[in-house]
Amino acid sequence: MALIKVKARGTDNVTGRKNLIINGAMQVAQRSTAAVQAGNGTYDTVDRMMTWSVAGGGTFTGSQSTGHQLATGHDTAYKVDVTGADTSIASGDYYEFLQRIEAKNLQHLRWGTAAAKKLQVSFWVRATKTGIQSLFVSKQGTGTDYRTVINYTISVSDTWEHKTIEVPALTASTIANDASTYVQVGFILAMGSSFQNGTAGTWTTNSLYSTSNTVNNMDSTSNDFYVTGLQVEVGDTATDFEHRSFGEELSLCQRYFYKFINTGLSDHYNFYSPYSPAQITAGLPNSSAICPMTFPVTMRAAPSMTTTLSGGTLNRQTSTPFGYVAQMGTTSNGTHYITQYLANAEL
Repeated sequence: MALIKVKARGTDNVTGRKNLIINGAMQVAQRSTAAVQAGNGTYDTVDRMMTWSVAGGGTFTGSQSTGHQLATGHDTAYKVDVTGADTSIASGDYYEFLQRIEAKNLQHLRWGTAAAKKLQVSFWVRATKTGIQSLFVSKQGTGTDYRTVINYTISVSDTWEHKTIEVPALTASTIANDASTYVQVGFILAMGSSFQNGTAGTWTTNSLYSTSNTVNNMDSTSNDFYVTGLQVEVGDTATDFEHRSFGEELSLCQRYFYKFINTGLSDHYNFYSPYSPAQITAGLPNSSAICPMTFPVTMRAAPSMTTTLSGGTLNRQTSTPFGYVAQMGTTSNGTHYITQYLANAEL
């Protein structure tokens, strides 16, 4: 007799997508895989990872690092390399990297209600400095901003360790479902005393991003800091990392940033004009060519765009966020093609 197993409805541990982080395995790096000096609120290398390096004399780079599969189950990681030391952190200094999660992906948290949900943050981390580290979560945008800090410990220098952190439910403030509200999940490298105003593990409206006993990861140019396998999920228990295909992660990243590069094959965009260069230079009415450009996914907002054009310059029209005019210059055949364009709609 065949054995038939029946599963009660709703008993699965996981239904649908659980990881609120995009590119948590640090696979996608459209801008650059190489080390780039961190800016203030900029995205420079690994997609969705924003850096801040404010006020202090220290500097660090971010890059995509490879070769970590044996230790973590992920080949790629986000790597911080301290390039300029800051041994005495002033009160207003801060160094950090983070990801912003847009409000449209967070309504099921039910924050601001009696049914608000907790978060579980899990990740692989490797750091030169041992001791207490800080991870912060903040709700920012429409309404009152709230922040909380959770400490964790690096036990062994330059060794991969897996961490799980529980973030308490936020009942005091809702997450507005608009384009200007988001939740940040950030890793502190070093933080001045002005941003240590509050108690770890509780939500506050104060400037709380770190605790006073957090180590200074910026105190030596020998220091490195790596993160991969970053997952933020709703619930009471952390689960295994949700592996998504590279194609899925790339598509999710392209909602915020899209980089098109002409490979010289069939994917390039050509601009053809029926007018000669002399006619275009003379500014004849409607002496222009139109080439539609389609984004692979719907972007979060109308993007800012940077474009490189072969054979001349490309000027943006002011009448529409997607309109450009190709100035044909002195090319003999009146033909241009785009070699690269960047569309940026990051939070």
